[in-house]
Amino acid sequence: MSTPVTLDLQSPAFSDGFPIPVDYTADGANASPPLRWADPPAGTGSFALICDDPDAPRGTYTHWVLFNLPADARDLSPDVRPDFTLPNGARQGLNDFGRMGYGGPAPPPGPAHRYYFKLYALDGMLALPAGATKAQLLDAMRGRQLAEGRLVGVYGREPKA
Repeated sequence: MSTPVTLDLQSPAFSDGFPIPVDYTADGANASPPLRWADPPAGTGSFALICDDPDAPRGTYTHWVLFNLPADARDLSPDVRPDFTLPNGARQGLNDFGRMGYGGPAPPPGPAHRYYFKLYALDGMLALPAGATKAQLLDAMRGRQLAEGRLVGVYGREPKA
């Protein structure tokens, strides 16, 4: 399969490279941010989403695993419920907090961390159960990506005086 094309991924809550509002972090409501994306390439059968923090002290930390979003979806509303299966049939996986669904930024005090929201247009649905891990999702997606979008938000906590 050829290199995936770029998919435009945005949030009405923050711009690429800018701070994630506190409501979408563990210091606020811990709600998932709203996301929206452009039309994917022909042949898209579903979408998958991963949010992770490559700046975490012990290595990349996964904040959200979501897959089997229907091909006609073009957005995610804020505050997606932490259910195994969403009303549209999408399934959520386990984050590195050991919980289902989205877990907002909660970095240690110090420099801001980067949070990568990565959306993948895939050639079909994935035969994965709800509760799958990021590693399982990446394995299931291998060779099935048609397009990929990325949105980066930053969030930090002030060091204690």
